Amino acid sequence: MLSEGESHLVEFKESFRGNAPSAVREAVCAFANDLANEGRPGVVFIGVRDDGTPVEDFTVTDELLRQLADIKTDGSIAPPPALLVEKRRLHGHELAVITTWPCDTPPVRYRGSIHVRSGPRRGLATPQDERILNERRRHRDRPFDVQPVMDAALEELDRLRFEQEYLPALVARDVLVANERSYEQKLASAKLVTSDTNPVPTVLGLLVVGQSPADWIAGAYTQFLRLAGNDLTDQVIDAEDIHGTVADQIRRLEEKLEAHNWRGVRFADKTSEERSETYPMEALRQLVRNAYMHRSYEATNAPVRVYWFDDRIEIHNPGGTFGSVTPENFGQPGVTDYRNPNLAEALRALGYVQRFGVGIAIARKALGERLDFIVSQRSLAAIIRREMT
Repeated sequence: MLSEGESHLVEFKESFRGNAPSAVREAVCAFANDLANEGRPGVVFIGVRDDGTPVEDFTVTDELLRQLADIKTDGSIAPPPALLVEKRRLHGHELAVITTWPCDTPPVRYRGSIHVRSGPRRGLATPQDERILNERRRHRDRPFDVQPVMDAALEELDRLRFEQEYLPALVARDVLVANERSYEQKLASAKLVTSDTNPVPTVLGLLVVGQSPADWIAGAYTQFLRLAGNDLTDQVIDAEDIHGTVADQIRRLEEKLEAHNWRGVRFADKTSEERSETYPMEALRQLVRNAYMHRSYEATNAPVRVYWFDDRIEIHNPGGTFGSVTPENFGQPGVTDYRNPNLAEALRALGYVQRFGVGIAIARKALGERLDFIVSQRSLAAIIRREMT
C-alpha cells in the first residue's frame, strides 16, 4: 500500500503536527464510512511524504502512539472507529500506521461532519452520499420502508382499501374469518403502522394503502413522457404525472405503455385483428415493477421517470445498487438484495411479483442486446432500444 501511493484506502502524512491531527481524524472518519463500499480497511501512514518516500530521521515515540490512539477515544469521532495504531518499519524507516476498518453503522462523523473519500481526496459528504451511508446502516438495521412517518395520522390510510384489497391478498381467507383483531392490530401486523397502541403510519402503509402517498413521501409518484423524436427537447406527444399508491402507479403506467406500444394492426386474411408490439410487454412490466420495488424513497424528491422516445424507452429510478448488489455484480444470476424488503413482499402479495430475483433475467431473455443498464450507487436506468426493421 505504501508503494502504490495515496488512494481511497491510503493517506500519507509527514508528521502529526500543525493541522495534521485534524486531517488524520478526517481520514479516519472517511475510511470508517467506506463510501465506496470496499469492505476493506483504510490506512494512514505517518512519516511519509506525499510522493510516498519516508521522512528521514522520523522517530515513532510512545507519546506519538498515545496521541494516535486517542483518536478513537477522545470523542471527536462518533461512533468511535475500529482502528489499530502500530509502529512499523518499512523501507528501512520507522513509521506510525493507523488501520481503520469500515463501520457497521455509518455514517461516522468527525465533529459533527461526515467525511468521505473519493480517490486520494477527502471531502464532506453530499446529501446523496449521506443517503447511501444511511441506507447501508439500515441494511443491517430496520429497513426504511417500515420507518414511521411521524406527522401522518391514521386517517391517511384508506381503511376500505386495506380491508377489502390488501389484507385479503396478504392473509389466507380462513385466517381472516377467524381473526378477531382490531383494525389497528391488523395494520400493525401488516407493518402499515408502527404498533396498535401507537398507530403511526409507516412508509409502507402510505405506499400501499395511503390516501395520497406523495403528500408525505416526496417523489412517490411517476413521471411519464412520450416524445416525438430521440431527445428530451423534442415535442411531447403525451405526458402525465401518475399519483396514488404503488399499485395504482404500476397499473396506470402499464396502461400508458400498452397504449403506445402497438406497431400495427392487421385485419386481412384474419378472423380477428392481429396487433404487433414494438416492445415485448412482459419485459416492460418486469422492468417497471423492478423500478418501483428497488427505488429509494428516502432523502430524494425524484419520481420514477419513464421516457418513451422514437428509438428507445428509458426507465429511471432514484437509488442505485444496495446491500450485497454492486455496480460490478448487478444483474448476475443469484445476486439480489432489497432496499425495500417489505414493499417487495407487498407487491408479491398483490400479484405484481411472482418470483423474487428473476425480473431482470426475464427482461434480458425477451430483449437480448436491446436492453442496457446504467448503474451506480445513486441511480439506475434501464435503456430499452427499439428493434430495427
